[in-house]
Amino acid sequence: MSHMHHHDNATKNIRTAFVLNMLFTIIEMVGGLYTNSIAILSDAVHDLGDTISLGLSWYFQHLSKKKRDNAYSYGYKRFSLLGAIITSIILLVGSLFIVSETIPRLINPEDTNTGGMMMLAILGVIVNGAAVLKLRKGSSINEKVVSLHLLEDVLGWVAVLIGSIVMHFWDLPIIDPLLSASIAIYILVNIYKNLKQSFKIILQGIPEDIDLEKVVDLITDMKEIHSVHDCHVWTMDGEYNVFTAHVVLYGNYDIDFIEKVKSDIKLNLQNEDIHHITIEFENAENEPCPQDV
Repeated sequence: MSHMHHHDNATKNIRTAFVLNMLFTIIEMVGGLYTNSIAILSDAVHDLGDTISLGLSWYFQHLSKKKRDNAYSYGYKRFSLLGAIITSIILLVGSLFIVSETIPRLINPEDTNTGGMMMLAILGVIVNGAAVLKLRKGSSINEKVVSLHLLEDVLGWVAVLIGSIVMHFWDLPIIDPLLSASIAIYILVNIYKNLKQSFKIILQGIPEDIDLEKVVDLITDMKEIHSVHDCHVWTMDGEYNVFTAHVVLYGNYDIDFIEKVKSDIKLNLQNEDIHHITIEFENAENEPCPQDV
């Protein structure tokens, strides 16, 4: 129930961020034309890409709530991860575009309408900041990536605000591209971290918050259990963790007793944030398991 509640909140949070970003993109385009600022118009194009990626994230987060069916036996949770990857790629392209636009301006700085830039920058910080605050408590990778997406915009507008104030009083147009380059580098580093985490999930790596040795010890500490092998733990979407194992019992027990042992194991592992648990029991007197890897 708690996991489903998190998914509902994630969908609502991303929807809110999408609406805010879409409305501000329109305002930004009009403002860029009004102030005759190529920098703001370029950022408007970048924000248009943000809006598209946010729409994708909203769609995939909503899709991820679907239950299992004949096409996807584990359900659609991993579609949330797909949304995070697509968003990261779009963010990567957008950041590289910013870098490509920044380099020429470092060589030949351009004058801008600083008064208009200040007004739009303040509005940009307020709108995008509200969206970041909405998403910052989210637990899904999708929400974290989208929050990073919007944090880029907040930092960008803070840079525009600072740069416009300084340039309004001093003739230092190079400040703007220097701040833009610093922000782009920061965002690219965080994109790398998020993509690394996303691909680890796709490749079924052990979740970072799961200690497999501790999980095995919790099981083998039970007096009825001889050993555990063929253990596998992975995550569907960064939140919903799956565990399978072969558990070797000391002797032959009746079905009711085995069910009790299984129930105790599942209770212990659920306390370790493992949600989907599959256990196969074996007898210590039997031949070694041929599936042990």
